[in-house]
Amino acid sequence: MSQGLIHLVEDDASLSAALRSLFRSTGLEVRSYASGRAFLAAVPAPEVPSCIVLDVRLPDMSGLDLQEQLQTLGIRLPAILMSGHGDIPMSVRAMKAGAVDFLTKPFRDHEMLAAVELALERDRTRRTTEHDLDALRLRYASLSLREREVMALVAAGRMNKEVAFQLGLSEITVKIHRAGAMRKMGARSLAELVRLAAALDAPPAE
Repeated sequence: MSQGLIHLVEDDASLSAALRSLFRSTGLEVRSYASGRAFLAAVPAPEVPSCIVLDVRLPDMSGLDLQEQLQTLGIRLPAILMSGHGDIPMSVRAMKAGAVDFLTKPFRDHEMLAAVELALERDRTRRTTEHDLDALRLRYASLSLREREVMALVAAGRMNKEVAFQLGLSEITVKIHRAGAMRKMGARSLAELVRLAAALDAPPAE
């Protein structure tokens, strides 16, 4: 099991204790909460891959409502829901809201651990993607206004001559700005610059 943090929302003390023991036996860190409101009050924002394991039936709000509230608050934690009375509509609602898995009690240890591993991997991938995008945005912010204009037009498929005409520049000047944009963006080829512009979702050329 890879390293990560589990947020466990379960009001059944015996089940909560059993799951904490299971998770910790694999080297995972666990933080437990007896209700949805207790979890929301903590508003966790850990810097490690994390997920939330929660019961559908909680004393203050349903696990499904909590899952949807997390989305509203922008807390993007992969969720695993548990229920002793699961049905198809309930599981469909959970999966539509982005749940990784919906486990019906009683479940086996390996089923829970497999779901947690998938959830942590999903969160790890999201964090890596966001980190890379943040770095890309910083590089884009270092471009001059003219370099951004040239980059947008080049990414839209314009030739140097067309870019020069549209911006009222010489082709030599366009090439200089394009080279500057490529250097600052870390693009080793025109194709890579186009790919970075797409990933960045830079403002499209007029």
